[in-house]
Amino acid sequence: MEKSAIYHQPFSSYAYGYDSETLHIKIRSKRGDVKEVTLIAADPYLHTKAGWSSKETSLRKVATTEEHDYWFVAIKPEQRRLQYGFVLVDTSGVDIFYGGRGFYENTSENRAIMDYYFKFPFLHESEVFKAPEWVKKTIWYQIFPERFGNGNPDLSPENALPWGSKDPGRDDFFGGDIEGIIQHLDYLVELGINGIYLTPVFEASTNHKYDTLNYFEIDPHFGDKETFRKLVKEAHNRGIKIMLDAVFNHIGDKSPEWQDVLENGSESRFVDWFHIHSFPVTPGENGNIEGENTLSFDTFAYTMHMPKLNTTNPDVQKYLLDIATYWVREFDIDGWRLDVANEVDHAFWKEFNKAVRTEKEDIYILGEIWHDSWAWLLGDEFDSVMNYPFTQTIIENFVEERIKPTKMVSGINEQLMRYQEQVNHVMFNMLDSHDTARLLTRCEGDKERAKLALAFMFAHTGSPCIYYGTEIGMDGADDPLCRKCMEWDEAKQDKEMLAFMKKLIAFRKVNQEILTYGNLEWHVVDDINRIVTFSRTLGVKRLIFLFNQSEVVQRIEKSDLGIQTELRNVWTDETVTDIQVAAKSFTILES
Repeated sequence: MEKSAIYHQPFSSYAYGYDSETLHIKIRSKRGDVKEVTLIAADPYLHTKAGWSSKETSLRKVATTEEHDYWFVAIKPEQRRLQYGFVLVDTSGVDIFYGGRGFYENTSENRAIMDYYFKFPFLHESEVFKAPEWVKKTIWYQIFPERFGNGNPDLSPENALPWGSKDPGRDDFFGGDIEGIIQHLDYLVELGINGIYLTPVFEASTNHKYDTLNYFEIDPHFGDKETFRKLVKEAHNRGIKIMLDAVFNHIGDKSPEWQDVLENGSESRFVDWFHIHSFPVTPGENGNIEGENTLSFDTFAYTMHMPKLNTTNPDVQKYLLDIATYWVREFDIDGWRLDVANEVDHAFWKEFNKAVRTEKEDIYILGEIWHDSWAWLLGDEFDSVMNYPFTQTIIENFVEERIKPTKMVSGINEQLMRYQEQVNHVMFNMLDSHDTARLLTRCEGDKERAKLALAFMFAHTGSPCIYYGTEIGMDGADDPLCRKCMEWDEAKQDKEMLAFMKKLIAFRKVNQEILTYGNLEWHVVDDINRIVTFSRTLGVKRLIFLFNQSEVVQRIEKSDLGIQTELRNVWTDETVTDIQVAAKSFTILES
């Protein structure tokens, strides 16, 4: 038995409260090394004359990666306290006891030593991760407001170009605004959308608005507060949630606060609002000089027009928390997406969480983090993050075909095991965004590849997001080309793709419960023929998904899927006797 591969840690994704009564416990072992894991557990104070009254419970293998197997059990401690250890049996029949003090022979004497066990002292409901329930049922639609719809041309900048007249340059304006979003809400309802994520709408000088000048005002080219209030009200009337983008890591260099620093230097009353290393702070001289890493002040990346805010400063904290609560309290928004969230200190985000939850208990807090985000997802900071590792795993297999299906399955399993289960339920899953090339472009125009990737994403746990225009076949390379104007000329829209997306969204809504909570089991994963099959099971209901990336029809035997019963093709509503998956296509079966 490879003991160095075995891992468990209390108060982590390996042992946590799932609800007020239930603990989830996981343990990791070397792939293929262990055939059986048993949990030895009970209340630590539960003793009789015969000794500690422990019980044995088998764990089931729930995931396998390239290197490891993961084992899981849900248990309800009688008094919400638990003392526990594991007995692992390898493929040759050798067993071992593993507890909080390490590995010991699996003898009755060792199992009687209370000091050898892991401890979960008490399951406090206040420490259980809870995310808004509504997010699990949400299909998000990301909108870049400057490019979605020009509903009020009178607001457009003087230099605005005719709508969609050219591929966008980095500094181009086309006149998109909030009224343009309001006018197309019914389109989104028909598509099946029930959540809108807006990139920044606050006053700023650029088309993207990530260089904020005034967080308390809607950008005048987008409209005003009453127009925004109308958007929220009209969206809510249609059952659509609204999430805004909070840029709290940095501010725009044209903001009054930064301009005061430039004018007054070390005497500025805002000097401690930023991370300044030397004076004078002169743009283009001792700021971020192109081609050099010389910094007299901290910024977002090396972008001189976005000076980084000092969120440990009490005045900055109050300013930002007042902003966060203002838009919740006054306009009833439903979520905040937090830009560059990993570069802001944890202490601030904990205060942010408390402040916005006081205004609206079920507000959704989403962090922009592109890597492992465990430290932000413990319940007192974010509900979720933009699930880029999940995104990239799907992209690398289905879109770029740079990795094999087995590698993709390993990556997805690893990602699912990284977090608490209730975190996975509300993960923000997407395949493209304003920060990446569009899905169709990454697929080199191959629509069938794009469909495979989208269907695969929609079949997994988490809250899926569509980037505006994906549903009508819009393309676009990296920024700024991924930010093209929405195509509203129906003659230029891909109607077949639109019908596909409507059907996929409707399928997700009908099967939301099983696609959120259903057990995931992988079946045929064939690297040579590029086939991936898996099932989601909840109670008596079972959905089987089959993906064929190859250029030829693939046949799958029922026995390979562990099925004996009659099957129905959910996607086509047909009875199935012979399981065939068309080239570059997918099938969804129900047993």
